[in-house]
Parts: sequence; C-alpha cells; structure tokens
Amino acid sequence: MRDNKRFYNLSLPEPKATAMGIVGNLTPQQRQSFDSQGFIVIESFASPEEIEAMRKRMDELLRDFDPTTTASIFSTKNQLKLTSEYFYESAEKISFFFEEKAFDDNGNLKQSKELSVNKVGHALHEIDLVFKEFSRSEKVSSLLFSLGYKRPVIIQSMYICKQPGIGGEVCPHQDNSFLYTEPKTCTGLWLALEDATVVNGCLWAIPESQKNGLVRRFIRGEDGVFFDSPSPSYDQKDFVPIEVKAGSLVVIHGDLIHQSFENRSSNSRHAYSLHVVDTDGCKWAEDNWIRRKVEPEPLYTS
Repeated sequence: MRDNKRFYNLSLPEPKATAMGIVGNLTPQQRQSFDSQGFIVIESFASPEEIEAMRKRMDELLRDFDPTTTASIFSTKNQLKLTSEYFYESAEKISFFFEEKAFDDNGNLKQSKELSVNKVGHALHEIDLVFKEFSRSEKVSSLLFSLGYKRPVIIQSMYICKQPGIGGEVCPHQDNSFLYTEPKTCTGLWLALEDATVVNGCLWAIPESQKNGLVRRFIRGEDGVFFDSPSPSYDQKDFVPIEVKAGSLVVIHGDLIHQSFENRSSNSRHAYSLHVVDTDGCKWAEDNWIRRKVEPEPLYTS
C-alpha cells in the first residue's frame, strides 16, 4: 500500500479570499498577456525580507556543504553527465551541482565552494523550512489557482547561483520537456533574488513560442537520460531579454522557449525557481527523469 500522506502535504493550500480578493491572483490583463506572450513579470512579488531569508539560508547550506562528497556537474549541453544516482536522488533531497568551469585540469576547485556551485536542488521546497515557507505561501498558491490549476503540486525547486565569471549557459529549452504530464501542465516560477540583467545572465525568451507546442522531451531510459530528438535551431534575433529587479517573479509557460547566457560579469545572479504541475485530470509520464521513491497519488497513477 502506498503512503499518500507525503503527496498531499505537497499540494498547495487553497487560497483564502480577502476583502481585496485573493492575494497573488493574476488580473484579467495579466492572464491575457501570459496566454499571448507565454510569460509575464510580476514585480515585487517577494519582499526584501523574504529575499534576505532565502539568501541567508542558502549561505548556511553552502557553508555546511562538503564539496568532497560529490563532483556532480549540472549542464544542459551534455545531459549524459546527469545519469548518476546523485542526480536522480536529488528529486527528494537537497543536492549541490557545480559549474562546469569550477574545476582545474586536475579536478580541483579553482575557487571557493561558495563561488563554484551552479545550483542546489531539487527538493528545497519540501525539506528546508525557509524555502518551504515561501514556496507554499498563499501568494504562490493563489497565483497558480488563478492560472487554472485545480490541485497544483511543486514537483521540483532549484536555487540557481549563476556565479560571476563562470556562470554557465542554459541552452534554449521548454520546461515541459523535463516535467511532462498528459495533458501538459508544467509552469515555471522564476524568482529573481538579485537584479538580473543582460550582463549577468538574465532570462531570454521567444514571445508566443509556446503556441507552437512541445518540440522534444527529456526521457529517462534504462541507460540514462536523453532527449528524444535533436534541438531545433533558433534565430537569436527572436529572443527578447527579461531584465528584472530582485523580488520580481517571471511566470513561464511550460512550452515557452527560453534560455540564459553565461555570466561573464563580476556580479552573481541568484534566483529561486519552482516548477509546478497539476494533479487533477492529468497523468505524470513514467519516463520523466523524476521518479520518487514514495509514489504520490494521483500524480503517478496510471
């Protein structure tokens, strides 16, 4: 018999109505813009206090992290490197992934561990109280309900460092490629914890590209993970930069083509990212990379 308690604890709470409506709800104009463009920016979504709390907590996690325990490298250019058990198990843990350029030819870190980690994931929203408090806040859940979710579940979370000088490129992709449900329900919530600019590696997107549907999937097979088809080529002139101030939330349609370039500046570009799927009337694809040891209902049922 499956233990379903954990799954239901992952479900976001129903938002409570207030005299001013539900905090975090999209306006009709915002919803229309999201449906048209495939993304929207909500300024000042997180308070300075929330930003400080998450950044301080990540400082603590990085301080306590022993880099000798793993040399896992996160890369969207060579996904074959992600086939280790460390990567798979990160779905239910807080795991650390290094920048590709963090090591010298002998495999030693070229700088401090705090300036070498690419990202931390993928269960901060479940395990860590600080990140859980923001992730399960009423404004996050009400935002998702206003997008039409019936029982939204955060399926993964990532703290992305985008380190100064070595912050890696994230190639053009769609979130539905990695977190596929039938029908497709993935939405990305990308919170800037520092100002994001074209200089330090902000997001770029192709407006309205979500209307063309999903182009490929990232599949976990017996021999590891792989894309089921090559990446299409994109004209960089079609991308627009999404420069935002710290505290701004970028809401990303699961089929939107988006990317970020290397951070060659002297400033980091910290962000906290959540990916959400619905669990009402949809089926979680069994060949997704995430396979939880505790199978939550009804997301994983056939």
